[in-house]
Amino acid sequence: MLDEHDQLVVIRGLRDGSREAWTALYDRYSADVWRYVGRLVGTHATDVADVVQETFLAAARTARQFEPSRGTLWSWLAGIAHHQAAAYWRQIGKTARLRALAETRGLELRQSLDGSQLPDELCERRELIDLVRCALSELSADYAALLTAKYLDEQSLDELARQFGTSIDAVKSKLARARREFRATFASLTSESTPMVGE
Repeated sequence: MLDEHDQLVVIRGLRDGSREAWTALYDRYSADVWRYVGRLVGTHATDVADVVQETFLAAARTARQFEPSRGTLWSWLAGIAHHQAAAYWRQIGKTARLRALAETRGLELRQSLDGSQLPDELCERRELIDLVRCALSELSADYAALLTAKYLDEQSLDELARQFGTSIDAVKSKLARARREFRATFASLTSESTPMVGE
């Protein structure tokens, strides 16, 4: 994480089209963007790479409009990455994706490469993971970034406050709202996918 002074230097450089600023931005945040996109999209390297590439291309297109009073460089990049991940899920199509998740109960996914059957628990776990990713992509970018940082990356409240440029109390409050929103979104997705299981 860049400190406040270094962020301002990078922001000025981005606005001026400085190659050094882009290098500093990419060097400092690319691993975080890759990890975050992987959390939202999945483990398929080509899908993650495509979304990360679109994230940095979109950042390049909008860098001149970045406003530091609206958040940190990380929150800006996370927002762009979230938007690109949501576009990925829309491209797949929510209904088609949920139908594919329901079909994980079929033989195709249950068979491993050597032809042996995968346990039902593994199929259900894969379905759950994809439902969580889909739900995160439907939340607002700040909620999704906050939840993944807290619960998947296990960051402390103090780390989150620094990363998102806010107070610990604000982080606690936003986390509570984000959890409520996630539960509602997840419940909606699971109710949509349930009827398809029996088809």
